[in-house]
Amino acid sequence: MSAHLSLYPPIEPYDSGLLDVGDGHAVHYERVGTPGGKPAVFLHGGPGGGISPDHRRLFDPSRYDVLLFDQRGCGHSTPHAALEANTTWHLVADIERLRDLVGAEKWLVFGGSWGSTLALAYAQKHPERVSELVLRGIYTVTKAELAWYYQFGVSEMFPVQWERFQAPIPETERGDMISAYRKRLTGADPERQIEAARAWSLWEGETITLLPDPSISAAHGDGHFALAFARLENHYFVHGAWLEDGQLLRDAHRLHGIPGVIVHGRYDMPCPARYAHALHKAWPGAEFHLVEGAGHAWSEPGILDQLIRATDRFARS
Repeated sequence: MSAHLSLYPPIEPYDSGLLDVGDGHAVHYERVGTPGGKPAVFLHGGPGGGISPDHRRLFDPSRYDVLLFDQRGCGHSTPHAALEANTTWHLVADIERLRDLVGAEKWLVFGGSWGSTLALAYAQKHPERVSELVLRGIYTVTKAELAWYYQFGVSEMFPVQWERFQAPIPETERGDMISAYRKRLTGADPERQIEAARAWSLWEGETITLLPDPSISAAHGDGHFALAFARLENHYFVHGAWLEDGQLLRDAHRLHGIPGVIVHGRYDMPCPARYAHALHKAWPGAEFHLVEGAGHAWSEPGILDQLIRATDRFARS
């Protein structure tokens, strides 16, 4: 087998700014690659994960003109960790505002984890605006998926980490961990907010890679990052991401005719592979790569290889 493809070299944005999207929110964006190249938009995970310099490197800069942005309330967007006017459909509208800013008729949409959820919601609402879809770590935010990760399922594979995740919550409230965390993440006590945010964020940081990755755990333990990450994730998940249960799979027929690639790790803990498989069956036009020996993180070699192959192939189209 040929060697895995890896990231393009580090690159600085050729443009960046804050876009006022209304409701008191300003969204930070950056543009990388070649102005006038193939338009693409990068949707980060979380919700609340924000973009990182390495995300710029998933695209051939000589062929792509990529817009990356921090979704409402996280990264360099303001106000930090804000939940007001922050829903899936606000973000879908923001993507359209950013497409207008770029002046693209349609663009390639790249999203992983929560970014795959948002990409599917956007593409199903605006299929005419999507030239291709590259999706990784499929998450459709159904009640079953949320229960698997935050109630019973992944808890069986990571008992030590699960114990730490449960620690801030009294035993009487552990029957609904998402609601119990909501109370603490939106409470008046800033110290308890940060304590809960760190515990929520670390549960994810320690369960997304096949093998432990201390650098990912450390990033998730940072208080500033954790506050936006935990508050936004929890806010979205309490509300089922403002989607009807099963909506994204039910409406997958709207993707008909859009070329796509689905990349999913066999041992993805937060996002069970069956949902990626179900999406492929509902949208047979998409290529499906179930990567062996990989968890959830985009940076795992087999997953990264398929993502770069996908963006390289679509650059030629």
